[in-house]
Amino acid sequence: MPAGNIEKMKYAFAYGADACYLGLVDYSLRTMRKGELITRENLKSAIDEARALNKKAYLTLNIFAYDEDIKSLEETLDIIKDANPHAIILSDFGVYNLVKHNLPSVDIHISTQTNILNTEAVKFWRDMGASRVILARELSLKQIEAIKKAVPDIEVEIFVHGSQCMSYSGRCLLSDYMTKGERKANHGGCAQPCRWSYKLLEETRPGEYYEIVQDERGSHILSPKDLCLVRYIKDLTNAGVDSFKVEGRTKSLYYVSAVTKVYRAVMDGKADSKEAFEELKKVGNRGFTEGFFMGNNDSSSYSYEISKGLAGADFLCIFLDKNENRFKVVIKNKMLLNDEFEIITPDFKTSAKVVSITNDKGGKTDVANTNDEVWMELACDTGWQSQWQWALGRTMGIKNASET
Repeated sequence: MPAGNIEKMKYAFAYGADACYLGLVDYSLRTMRKGELITRENLKSAIDEARALNKKAYLTLNIFAYDEDIKSLEETLDIIKDANPHAIILSDFGVYNLVKHNLPSVDIHISTQTNILNTEAVKFWRDMGASRVILARELSLKQIEAIKKAVPDIEVEIFVHGSQCMSYSGRCLLSDYMTKGERKANHGGCAQPCRWSYKLLEETRPGEYYEIVQDERGSHILSPKDLCLVRYIKDLTNAGVDSFKVEGRTKSLYYVSAVTKVYRAVMDGKADSKEAFEELKKVGNRGFTEGFFMGNNDSSSYSYEISKGLAGADFLCIFLDKNENRFKVVIKNKMLLNDEFEIITPDFKTSAKVVSITNDKGGKTDVANTNDEVWMELACDTGWQSQWQWALGRTMGIKNASET
C-alpha cells in the first residue's frame, strides 16, 4: 500500500497491508504536502516502526535522475543505509548503479516506470540482481501468467488498484510541456494535465471553440478511469503473482485504509469479489476499469465526464480518544446531531448514531464542522470498540458511485 506520510503508513499496516512504499521528496514520483512527511530525519524511524510490526517498508527512488539528482542521492546514501529499508524501488540505471554498489545488501525492486512488458526484460533485471520486478500496467492476465511461468525465480508485482496515467506505465511529459518545465511529472511534480478539460480550436477561426463531446465543460479526453482488479485476485494468485500494489500516495488516509481493508479481506477469503467491488465504490474513483488486464482495453476505459475522483461515501471523522461510550473525533466533513453513519475498523463495520456532540469548550452543540475536534456520544454496537484507535467514520450507503 502507498504511504504518502507516516500516519497513512500506520493506518495501512493496521488495516492489513503487508508492506508500504514510501518516498523521500527529492527522489519520489509523488511530492507530498500534508501530514508527517517522510524526510531524511525520520526515514529510519518510519522503517523501524514497520520492522517492529513485522511489516516491510520499501523506499522509492524512482525519479528519472539528472546529474544533480545523482549527486544529491550520493550525499543521502549513508542516511538510507542507516535506515535499512527492506527494498528500494528504482527505475533509473544511474540510481541502480549507485544503490547496487553502495547498498549491496538491500533488495532492489524495478519500478513499473521501466515499462517491463516481456520475458527477456524480466530476465535482464533478474541477472542484474533485482529481487522483484513491477510489471507494466499494459499487460493482460495471460501475458503476466506467461512471464511468471517463464521466469519463476524472480518476484513479480503488479498494480491492482488506483489512478492510471495516459502514458506508458507513467512515462509522461505532458505536465512538463503544459507547465513550461515547472511541474516535471517524473520528478514528483505532475500537474495532471490529463485530467484537464479540453476544447477544439480550428486555427483559421481564432476564438471559436468547439466541443469535442457535447458537454459544456469540454471533454476529459486523456483521463483514464481508475484500475480495479479486486475481482481477479484469485486469478492473479493462480498466475503466480507475488505482490499486489495499490496506487495512491497523494490519496487520503480514508482511501488508504478502506482500500487496504477490502483487498485484505478478499486475499484472506473473508469477502467475495462482488461484495468487495461494491465496497470499493465508497472510496474516491473516476469509475473503474480493468485496463489492459483482459486484453480488450478500449474507449470505455476512459472517464469523459469527470476528472476528480468521486467517492460513494463521504469521509466523516477520525477517532482520537475514548471515554466509555464517548469518543473524541476530528471532523473531516460536517456531522450533525442524530446523524446515522458507518464506522469501519480493520476487522469491523457497523452503523452508529450521534446522540450528543460536545465542543472543545465543553458546550453542547448540534453541529460539528470540518476540522473541529469534538466529543461524541454514540448509539452503536460495541464489538468494534476493541479497535477504536483505528476507527474511521463515513456516510451510509453509496452515492455518486460509477459503474465499471
